[in-house]
Amino acid sequence: MKTVIIGGGLAGVTLAHLLSKEGEEVLVLEKDSSIGGLCKSITTDGFTFDIGGSHIIFSRDQEVLSFMHQVLKENRGERKRDTKIFYKNRYIKYPFENGLYELPKEDCYTCLNEFIKTLIALEKGELKDPENFRDWIYHTFGKGIAEAYLVPYNEKIWNYPLNQISAHWVEGRVPRPPVEDIIKAAVGVETEGYAHQAIFSYPITGGIEALIEAIARPVTDRIRTGFNVTSIQKTEDGWEVSNGTDIIRADKLISTLPLQILQSCFSSLPDPVRTAINALKYNSIVCVGIGLNGQTLPFSWMYLPEKEGTAANRISFPSNFSTEVAPDGCSSILAEITYNAGDRIDQMSDAEIVRDTINALGTAKILDPDQVRSALAVRHRFAYVVYDLAWQQNMKIIKEHFASVDISLVGRFSQFEYLNMDGVIRSVMDFVRGL
Repeated sequence: MKTVIIGGGLAGVTLAHLLSKEGEEVLVLEKDSSIGGLCKSITTDGFTFDIGGSHIIFSRDQEVLSFMHQVLKENRGERKRDTKIFYKNRYIKYPFENGLYELPKEDCYTCLNEFIKTLIALEKGELKDPENFRDWIYHTFGKGIAEAYLVPYNEKIWNYPLNQISAHWVEGRVPRPPVEDIIKAAVGVETEGYAHQAIFSYPITGGIEALIEAIARPVTDRIRTGFNVTSIQKTEDGWEVSNGTDIIRADKLISTLPLQILQSCFSSLPDPVRTAINALKYNSIVCVGIGLNGQTLPFSWMYLPEKEGTAANRISFPSNFSTEVAPDGCSSILAEITYNAGDRIDQMSDAEIVRDTINALGTAKILDPDQVRSALAVRHRFAYVVYDLAWQQNMKIIKEHFASVDISLVGRFSQFEYLNMDGVIRSVMDFVRGL
């Protein structure tokens, strides 16, 4: 039985890897000339950048973590996380609630006081359940931490009103910090949040794309690049997938494409399904890679919640992940900026975005513009799934339809879920086991 997988990103190549181990005949069709999707890396002037956003290898899921470690083999280095939040020109320990002692004293007091007040109100039953993501932030962390960091940062990254984002997705993903840790953090006793990522891995060479290539290595002869699927037709005994020239026949079809792209491959879809797909919200991203002469800050990555200054919501320091991704004596920064069609960032040229990013990071003393040796900007239309309040109803309609025609949806933008790399691999593992 032949299975065609549309899309050669992380989900597609992991599907091919695992299904082929089960003895299935698979073929991956990828539009671009190379695989990788949001996990692609590019090397320019000796600097390697992950052009779909900064990625590191960590997970609470030990099976997934072992899988990633095993495929990378010796091309894997480990680092201890040293991550900051840039707040009022200070480098505050991440997560924010674990670095309260580094805040100005008044801010520290406000964050601690409001957290405890919220916790007491919650225990007394005085707080109603949060109706949206903004409510959830206040409900979980209190007004102080919410307004100092979590609300402005999330407004920046999601580029969407937080009171119009569902709260369902964040429960269990971001834990309520223990009150003891908040008190310890406020008085300067060291605590660690998100301990599962305190030690992370990263490929020694090749950037994060090395992980995709390692997963794909056993099935490279079953991946066809440069094949842009434009038509999907149901037949009596399976499917016909075409790029307008060639026709591939399949018994089974799995899509890892963004739903907005997948729908364009059909000459007809029920109106409620098209309406639901067109109503889905998402963010695009532009990644600005900056190669520097000399050394950069010693951090892993940094969050930038303040609206003033750079449009970037996060920057990472790839040369601190691996010494092999920058020339000798050099270092690197990767800035991530989310945007939407028609907004200010979308209307700027790549050169303008690069210039503005360098100038803003220079003003913040995060880099010295005279250090800049190389720079680039790369855009991705599909980057972040936005869980608007209609997401659950829209996805119910979409999933029911594609299940009814026997097309499987796997991966971040096909399932339309905010999945990290480990979440994508877990969704693939679960799918394969469920066959």
